[in-house]
Amino acid sequence: MKKITGSIILVFLLSCAQPKQHAEIFAPGGNAIKGYDPVAFFTLGQPILGFDRFSYSWKGARWLFSSEEDLTRFKDDPEKYAPQYGGFCAYGTANGHKAPTETETWTIVGDKLYFNYSSKVKEMWLKDQKALIEKADKNWPTVKETD
Repeated sequence: MKKITGSIILVFLLSCAQPKQHAEIFAPGGNAIKGYDPVAFFTLGQPILGFDRFSYSWKGARWLFSSEEDLTRFKDDPEKYAPQYGGFCAYGTANGHKAPTETETWTIVGDKLYFNYSSKVKEMWLKDQKALIEKADKNWPTVKETD
């Protein structure tokens, strides 16, 4: 009995010692950016829901696309089309934390896609966008490792 108990305790301690997996991509339900096609923000200038038949796994999340062409574009250069800060709130990242986002808060700045927590937060972010992007860029390596 002692041997079994000791083994159970050892397994428990080893599982606790394993590093946590931190989500780098905002993917509620497993779908990055709530299932919206990231390429469409650039090509069509609006949020378009993707389809299951045009999906791609990247950075631990499932990305959906509205067309085969958008899927191919993303596969060829995901860093170009993926939202900054994994799709988490740009304003929140600038302030040192992850926050979920709403799709309608999107903006493209310098050929990069950004999202915010809400339209009210987006208004605050737009007032000092350049400085907040610089701050978020510096914070992201640490913030992405948090839960």
